[in-house]
Amino acid sequence: MRAWPAHALLGVLWLLHWLPLSWQAVLGAGLGRALYTLARERRRIAARNVMRFFAHESCGQCTPCREGTGWLWRMVDRIEHGQGRASDLDMLNSVSDNIQGRTICALGDAAAMPVRGMIKHFRHEFEYHVEHKTCMVPAYV
Repeated sequence: MRAWPAHALLGVLWLLHWLPLSWQAVLGAGLGRALYTLARERRRIAARNVMRFFAHESCGQCTPCREGTGWLWRMVDRIEHGQGRASDLDMLNSVSDNIQGRTICALGDAAAMPVRGMIKHFRHEFEYHVEHKTCMVPAYV
């Protein structure tokens, strides 16, 4: 299992490692007491679900959040469905940069940080998926 803090403002925890699925394992890993997401799913699916949430939750008041969260969701969704382009990863970072710190509330920051963290730490998996139209990590993992 992969574990990271569920609070999206923290981005993706760099110290991701395999853990048995138990609260004792999470707490014993020195991650503290907080809400965690324990996920079997692949990073692109996790990124897509997080982006879908933020695109839905955007109130639409400020343009970077209103437009940017939709862009992030559509690009990650396109990658997941095997239609990604090599330029999408750089575009995800660019859109995230244009959202972060430029919105009225913290939702924009919360939307930008998980995608940036996932690309930073798992870029090779995203690149593999774009090139081969399939996941590097098998579905049974």
